[in-house]
Amino acid sequence: MQIDPRGTRFAAALTTLVLCAVLITGSGALLAVQTAIFALGAFAGLQYSPYGWLYRVALRPGLAPPRELEDARPPRFAQGVGFGFGLVGTVGYLTGAEWLGLAATALALAAAFLNAAFGYCLGCEMYLSIRRFRST
Repeated sequence: MQIDPRGTRFAAALTTLVLCAVLITGSGALLAVQTAIFALGAFAGLQYSPYGWLYRVALRPGLAPPRELEDARPPRFAQGVGFGFGLVGTVGYLTGAEWLGLAATALALAAAFLNAAFGYCLGCEMYLSIRRFRST
């Protein structure tokens, strides 16, 4: 499946905002919602993510067609990585280990921000590195 890379950057920007709100408020419930969004993108597919839906419905119709499409597998893997960090952070916040919630959220935020601001997807790069390692 091929996807519009602008959609993944849009999703990363929304994720960045949500994760900033989590760090400011310390809300394990809000992080749980973001973790569920990561799970939808990773396990059901990017087309089922609320952020992907919002991009397709609200933004993409007003944009020119993308210059190129990208493989959906690396961003789906990245959503899985985000799910892992979100799950650890949610458990941290909800069990009183706030340091764990803060650390996991901050790491997920750093990755989301890199993608939103610079188009550099750490999870995607991890996916590609794993694929290269497996093929050798």
